This record gives sequence, structure tokens and C-alpha cells, in this order.
Amino acid sequence: MTEKPDPMLSKLPARLKQARLGQGLSLEAVAKLSGVSRSMVSQIERGESSPTIATLWNLTRALQVDFAGLLDQDPQVSRIELLRAHDVPTINNLGSRCRIRILSPPEDAGRHEVYELRMDDGGTLDSDPHARGAREHLTVIKGQVTLTSGASQETLQASDTARYPADVAHSIAAREGPVHAFLVVRYT
Repeated sequence: MTEKPDPMLSKLPARLKQARLGQGLSLEAVAKLSGVSRSMVSQIERGESSPTIATLWNLTRALQVDFAGLLDQDPQVSRIELLRAHDVPTINNLGSRCRIRILSPPEDAGRHEVYELRMDDGGTLDSDPHARGAREHLTVIKGQVTLTSGASQETLQASDTARYPADVAHSIAAREGPVHAFLVVRYT
């Protein structure tokens, strides 16, 4: 006696692939973002392997799709994508006394990236040169920073914005108290 496949679950491989392609991600990119091997992602998309709940959870987080939405009978075409504060990826080990929240979607990495910076007094974010032609746009919301790009240096205060080359060594340093800022990285 064989079980009939659940029609809802039989749509899962195609919906995962559709979500990946819709975001312009390669199998390799999804593998890196999710921690699921490239071959496993491919097997799941071809319907050759059934993912565990943990694997499916990792894939939906990497693809920024709703877990339940993949199984909906009639997925909504237009929806607001909402990430609660605790769902936004945060980097705590880059720089010194600096926390970075990644606000842009993963598929924009390497093209257009948006970050929220929070720095303690004396905190720094030192960056190696990005790809040729890259530029950063820094807007200080609270506090004061010293910005260095190559041989140039400026001091920014709340409400100031600086646009500068990021294809040279550059750094942002908090001065005289904590800093809250937004950083946009644009690649050409």
C-alpha cells in the first residue's frame, strides 16, 4: 500500500525554486545563506529529497519567504515583507564596539547594501577597499563620527551625510559618545 502524495507538499520544490529565482539567487548563494549544501538545495528543488523541518526553516530564512506561505494553496502575489527587529540579521564581531544591522535583502549583497550602525563611544569600523567604483553614503542620526576615506578625513554630526569612495581603505570612528547612523553601500 502506497501513500498518495499530499498535493500541498508536492508544490514545495517548485515554490522553493521559484522563490530562489525570483530573488536572483544561485544555488550556491542559497547554500551560503542557509547553511544547507548546494547539492541538497538542488535535490529538494528537483523533488528528489524531502527537507527536514530544520532544513526548510533555514531555506525559508535565507530566501526571506514565509514558511507557511510556501505551503499555502493560493499564495498571495503582492505582500508586504515585514522583518521584526529580532529577525533582522546583526553583525556584532565586525569592527570594535560596533553593531551592524543588515537592512537590505540578501539578494542585493554586492550591489546595493543598507546598514544601521550603532557604535559605543570610541567604537570603530575599519573597512578594506571594496570593489572598484564602490561608494558609501553615511548619514549620522545621533552622535559624532570621524570619517576617513583614503587620505581624506571629515567630522560628521547628527543630520550630516557624507558620500565617499569605498574602493579605498576607509573607516568610521565614534567620537564623544555613542553613535547611531545609516550606511548605504553602492557598487557599480
